Amino acid sequence: MSRKVDSVKDINDSKETWRLAVRIMDVWSLVNNKGIEHLEMIVMDSLGDRIQVLIRHDHLLKWKEVIKENMTYIINNGSVYNNDFQWKVCDHSKKIVFLGGTTMKAIELQNIPPKGYFFKDFCEILQGKCKTDRLEDIIGAVSEINHIQSNTPGKKVVVSVVLKDLKGNCINCNLWEIYGSKFLAYYNDPKNNGAIVILLTHAMVKDGQVSNAWSGSKLLINEDIPEIQEFMSKLPTNEQKEKPTQSAKSLSNWSGGSQYSPVERFVHNAKCMSLSQFCKIKHETLCVTVATTLKFAVSKYGWFYYGCTRCSSKAPNPEKAYECSCGQKVEQPIPRYKIEIYVSNGESKYRFVFWDSECAAILGMTAEFMHNSMVENGEDDPMVYPDELEMLLNKKMTFRVKVQPTFSQVSV
Repeated sequence: MSRKVDSVKDINDSKETWRLAVRIMDVWSLVNNKGIEHLEMIVMDSLGDRIQVLIRHDHLLKWKEVIKENMTYIINNGSVYNNDFQWKVCDHSKKIVFLGGTTMKAIELQNIPPKGYFFKDFCEILQGKCKTDRLEDIIGAVSEINHIQSNTPGKKVVVSVVLKDLKGNCINCNLWEIYGSKFLAYYNDPKNNGAIVILLTHAMVKDGQVSNAWSGSKLLINEDIPEIQEFMSKLPTNEQKEKPTQSAKSLSNWSGGSQYSPVERFVHNAKCMSLSQFCKIKHETLCVTVATTLKFAVSKYGWFYYGCTRCSSKAPNPEKAYECSCGQKVEQPIPRYKIEIYVSNGESKYRFVFWDSECAAILGMTAEFMHNSMVENGEDDPMVYPDELEMLLNKKMTFRVKVQPTFSQVSV
């Protein structure tokens, strides 16, 4: 005789033999400071009740490839504990932890609502009606970019934007590191015009503003999903056509708040030269030049190197922990971009080196994320160049470069 299905709302720690029929609403991976990975997910039953689930590292290999967002499953058995996650994604007082005896079977269950989002009302955020340990889903139109901090030594990328809901309420949203880089890559792409609607999951809420979580957040920008398309359709027609602008404050903050304009900062202390003049340079020189990227210059080192988790210094050994010269204790070095690309101005051709921060800003993702995605898809050859890198090619750009004759190298 088969066991009946239990309701998520009834889950308590009185037993471990719970049987649940659920849809996976969200799943994400987290890595602690020792480099140990585990999975967390949110599941929902047919009544719309949700609970957070933990899959520890020792059970990760068994389930990582089985679990798919928006699919439905029957789950049997699991330990139940108090929901003591530092950051909670639902209101259930308990959490489920997979056991060695946990089973999970994919099965089509049409009575469970499809994957969706639970958007936090901007009014509640502005009025402080939010739990300090709760992560929220946010959706809004970008009305202004009011701060940009570039990736410089000792500083992380952060982009601060003003989000507006359909009622006209505005909140500040801070996008850190890969999230900020992804936004800038979209914003700076000349093909992207008009309004920008962003959807941010697992947003941390504090003091009337929001920011991405360090792990688990997903940033969707003008994507073709019902929630974003419906929001976009409800914007006034004139706002749908207007691309958000950068405030004067954001422009002044781009490089630490100097008195120079963005253009002045870009050319400051640099010589404007054509590619054909580079061969005449005898000493290390900062230059500004215009060229078009052509193709990758494939070397024996591939498209990335292993470096420090804080700065861009190369690790002495990619498989060993070490203390970097910047003071960071690195348990596991991470991949960082170093891509050599041939560029041309129509007459001359040169080889430029694109480093980590510049590539991440253009591509909207870190080298670590791209490398891990390749491995997860079964590609473990480090010399294979991912398709996503093609975004760097066939682009006419104005470059600020450092010409280093001693190393026969030009660095962007």
